[in-house]
Amino acid sequence: MNVYDTANKLAGELKNSSEYLEYKKIKEELNQNPEVKGKMAEFEKTRYEVQLEALKGEEQQKAKLEEMQKIYVELVENDIAKRYFEAELKFNVLIADVNKIIAESVQDVLR
Repeated sequence: MNVYDTANKLAGELKNSSEYLEYKKIKEELNQNPEVKGKMAEFEKTRYEVQLEALKGEEQQKAKLEEMQKIYVELVENDIAKRYFEAELKFNVLIADVNKIIAESVQDVLR
């Protein structure tokens, strides 16, 4: 089996994983609730801005971090949003674990 076949098989297994399926299901639920969807979009925009500032090496603005935290607190009071964050975290951990396994397998040439 070649690497591309293996990668395609892995992609299929990821799409059938419980983490992916749960994340997708909850994301669809969230998208059917305009109020929560809008608040989540606001949160994601603010989170992106905070991350972008960090990558640029800029000192993170306290106000922007506080805004992000405030929105997050509001969101986790909502059951759909709370389950979305939990599912997102589980899926991201799965992807990070797979990436780590792949990186470790070729680390000798990456040094």
